[in-house]
Amino acid sequence: MLEPLLRESQQNLAVLLDCPVTVLRVTMSERTIPHRRPSWSTIAPRRPSGQGPRPLVANALAALAGLGLAAVLAFYLANESLAALTSPGGWFLAIGRLSAFVGTYGLIVMLVLIARIPSLERAIGQDRLVRWHRRLGPWPVSLIALHVVTITVGYAEIGHNSLLGQVSAFVLHYPDVLASAAGFVLLVMAAVSSHRLARRQMRYETWWVVHLYTYLAIALAFTHQIRVGVPFLTHALAREAWTVLWVATALVVLGYRFVAPLLRNWRHQLRVTEVVEEAPGVHSLTIKGHDLDRLAVAGGQFFQWRFLSPGLWWHSHPYSLSAMPRPPFLRVTVKALGDQSGALAHVKPGTRVFAEGPYGTFTHHALNTRRAVLIGAGVGVTPLRALLEDLPSDVIVSVIVRASRSEDLVHRDEIAALVEARRGQYHELIGPRAQVRFDARALRRLVPDIAQRDVYVCGPSGFADLAVNAATRAGAADEHVHVEAFTF
Repeated sequence: MLEPLLRESQQNLAVLLDCPVTVLRVTMSERTIPHRRPSWSTIAPRRPSGQGPRPLVANALAALAGLGLAAVLAFYLANESLAALTSPGGWFLAIGRLSAFVGTYGLIVMLVLIARIPSLERAIGQDRLVRWHRRLGPWPVSLIALHVVTITVGYAEIGHNSLLGQVSAFVLHYPDVLASAAGFVLLVMAAVSSHRLARRQMRYETWWVVHLYTYLAIALAFTHQIRVGVPFLTHALAREAWTVLWVATALVVLGYRFVAPLLRNWRHQLRVTEVVEEAPGVHSLTIKGHDLDRLAVAGGQFFQWRFLSPGLWWHSHPYSLSAMPRPPFLRVTVKALGDQSGALAHVKPGTRVFAEGPYGTFTHHALNTRRAVLIGAGVGVTPLRALLEDLPSDVIVSVIVRASRSEDLVHRDEIAALVEARRGQYHELIGPRAQVRFDARALRRLVPDIAQRDVYVCGPSGFADLAVNAATRAGAADEHVHVEAFTF
């Protein structure tokens, strides 16, 4: 409608001025109007932040897990008898069945811990859930290993076989035993790769692929239990209840780890629009999407990012937002620490992005006071930069950033500007560790009232441990210290 009106007004003006008509063609299309590049140096307009934690839900799930374990033990005890225990191999078989029940139930709990259930994530935090997952991990694997040994010994006593002969009989004549043995090997591989020493020697990509096989291992263990487990052969109701438990766990994992992220990404349609070098080896990626104003994210949270380009599409990595969203734009800042993070510097604009999240409790929801000190090093300042922007306006803020060289400071100007806008204090500690010490004494000098503050720490694990130790020795309460460390 605008073009005919404009042409008519031009013709009328030409008649009045007795000059030739020049027709201006105006095309109005929302698709052809580019969005302006976001200004990351300014404070984003206040918008609804991510949802706060709901401890009641987490406590209910914990109680449900405890009741489930009690039910498993009760079912096991109901199916044991003194006669069975005193028969040949009876004690070995009883121990084998008990370890199988408790071990596989432990696997279910491990899956739920890392299923990324939103209520658990908000109440506990993914980093703590992962720690619990790792601490629990050795127990199910050890119990299942005990099951393998004791069941083999028990059946060998019954049949008067050697251990090798019994293993051969299991593999050749018992359904699903060979598959379950393969699953056990995969489970052991995942457990070994999760050990701290092994993780230090592995690339994140390798560790991630190894852990994918855990799902296959657990599926193989389930089919073996249902078809061979003696308690289930004569108890149809118990078999159905056990099947429902496993299917429900599978649906939870499938729903929260796969279906929900697929739906969210179909809605947001994320693409890389720009890659900018912020410091040596550190790059920021600006990502554009649809309906990002509906994305409930808090400063300090992270997403699992998967960049759909050759060599990168098949695994994801956790990166925090380095600024609050400016719809339709998001920004992440990444340091080249591995194959994928290094390759992100060369991602082309237009590359599709798949993101899961947001995750993490490293947010203003964790505040216990109205004073905060934010301590970061290296690329660890990126969630602090977003958190600083999202903190309530009445929170008194001090920021401490640490780097070996001034050129390694990431988002230096932005952080300084945000602190100035809040009338807070900004400190830079630049230089080698031997020359620029960061301990309790230095921290008290920079932040005399640290005992009355919340302390947010983010950076490499070594620095995070040092900063947390300094903060607690300087008087900060343990429950007031919040940590985000870059490890896997």
